[in-house]
Amino acid sequence: MRWVFSFIVVVHGLIHLLGAGKAFGLAELRQLSQPISRPMGALWLTAAFLLFATVVALFAWPRAYWLIGIAALITSQVAIAGAWSDAKFGTLANVVLLLGVAYGYFTQGPQSFRAEYEGEVQRGLTRPVQAPIITEADLAPLPMPVQKYLRVTGFLGRPRVQNYRLRFVGRIRSARDARWMPFAADQHSFADEPTRLFWMRATLLGFPMQVLHRLADGHASMRVKALGAFTMVDASGPVMDRAEAVTLFNDMCILAPGSLLAPSITWEPVDARSTRARFTNGAQSISATLYFNAEGLLENFASEDRSRSSTDGKAFTQLRFSTPVGDYRAYGPYRLASKGEARWHAPDGEFAYGEFRLVDIDYNVRP
Repeated sequence: MRWVFSFIVVVHGLIHLLGAGKAFGLAELRQLSQPISRPMGALWLTAAFLLFATVVALFAWPRAYWLIGIAALITSQVAIAGAWSDAKFGTLANVVLLLGVAYGYFTQGPQSFRAEYEGEVQRGLTRPVQAPIITEADLAPLPMPVQKYLRVTGFLGRPRVQNYRLRFVGRIRSARDARWMPFAADQHSFADEPTRLFWMRATLLGFPMQVLHRLADGHASMRVKALGAFTMVDASGPVMDRAEAVTLFNDMCILAPGSLLAPSITWEPVDARSTRARFTNGAQSISATLYFNAEGLLENFASEDRSRSSTDGKAFTQLRFSTPVGDYRAYGPYRLASKGEARWHAPDGEFAYGEFRLVDIDYNVRP
């Protein structure tokens, strides 16, 4: 869609250049029978450059291309109005430009999920990072499988995790027989004040969808918008708080083992390759079982305390939830699972509803 939009806007800009050329005697455009004065020619020329700048910004500065697009739209339409009988069909191109500008505003502008996500992240980053080094003494109270896990993933001898920022890609679906939606996601989580901020961009039947999960102060919400403007899901409440507490702890286990020393976690040893844990966040206390392979790497996480939401986010069904992970590789000095699944264990059988690939991750990010 970006390329189609860009093509239309560039062609529109070239036509404006021809209008300017006629005004300054540089081109003869028979389609424009009306004379164009030099001041109006300057307006046509300005519109052309603004249209070209809109396309450049779409790729080079996507966060704010819509601002330039608004200026291009207004300038272009004023120029067209001055030669209405000849140039009125240029309004159709401006309708396309208007749709593109509106989409840019809703997905990138000050009221967008992106702006909300980045604002929350920046507020969290104002807190100073205090991350003492993890020592053998810190590991001693943990069950042996968890101790081994922190060693083999490289967190022993490195700072505790106060916050972590990551990007991942994958695909997700709402049900066993639903269409998969490819997605890209940004996430920033904080361990000092348990917070999970998750912003996802997906595509469903060609339509862009955006999702924003927010867990802070013990309360969670999930919102979904189509085209960045139309709310499809707006879920919150105690069941969501509990579900997101499971997700937060799941992230800590898979993505930030250096945060597993938190006093909000109590451990119950099981055997040499598994252990149970209870994680408390606000009013929610959830439990999970961690399973490790012979090398000591986490290979699965399971909990009975997460609920599957309906497609509109209004109803929830408590189901067993698991996240098998694998394909460990190096991310800087750390060794982490690069691939994983999110699975529901439904009465008619388990199925994967999400597949994820970790692109990159940073710890103890500073502003």
